[in-house]
Amino acid sequence: MLYLVPTPIGNLADITFRAIEVLKNVDLILAEDTRTSSVLLNHYSIKKPLSPYHQHNEYKIATHLTDQMLAGKTIALITDAGTPGISDPAHILVKECIKNNIPVNCLPGATAFVPALVNSGLPTNSFCFEGFLPLKKGRQTFLNRMSEEKRTMLFYESPMRLLRTLRDLGQYLGSNRQCSVSRELTKMFEENKRGTLQEVFDYFNTKTVKGEIVIVVEGKE
Repeated sequence: MLYLVPTPIGNLADITFRAIEVLKNVDLILAEDTRTSSVLLNHYSIKKPLSPYHQHNEYKIATHLTDQMLAGKTIALITDAGTPGISDPAHILVKECIKNNIPVNCLPGATAFVPALVNSGLPTNSFCFEGFLPLKKGRQTFLNRMSEEKRTMLFYESPMRLLRTLRDLGQYLGSNRQCSVSRELTKMFEENKRGTLQEVFDYFNTKTVKGEIVIVVEGKE
């Protein structure tokens, strides 16, 4: 069996009892970054073999991992933070498991865009999660498409690209479009800044920005 196990996005207490139980009982844990995951596993006294699984090796080792599960091993996949498969590797291995009739069990748990959406004050009844914006190729086409989106939109972004993305969103969607930027969710210095795209851009333009970021933007009226 393959277990997809969400891990905390910041606060180490944000993990379920079931997740800890699963991680303590599997034969192998796959981690996006073994050094990062070791902090969490050591915190909960989880002593299991740990192996890297990330975007640079997922295609190469998916078949090998599938063979191990077909031979009887139970494997858990975790990422640095959040739910595997949400802007993190998982899809290739899940697809291989399904093809080989290996049971896949995804546990509920932490995902950064959910609290960012709920506390944004923007409509939550209908939304679309778009992950990271294209860096170069297709960025203009993507932003043009988003300018017509009527649902609340969610994006992930890095600190170094936040201002560029807010500026581009303002250019294509309109600088008066309401938005919310959440960073360092669940951590000591959590921040949620709400306002128009222009107001939020001006605010972060005067700050040194750190931490993982979720941008929530209202849809077109």
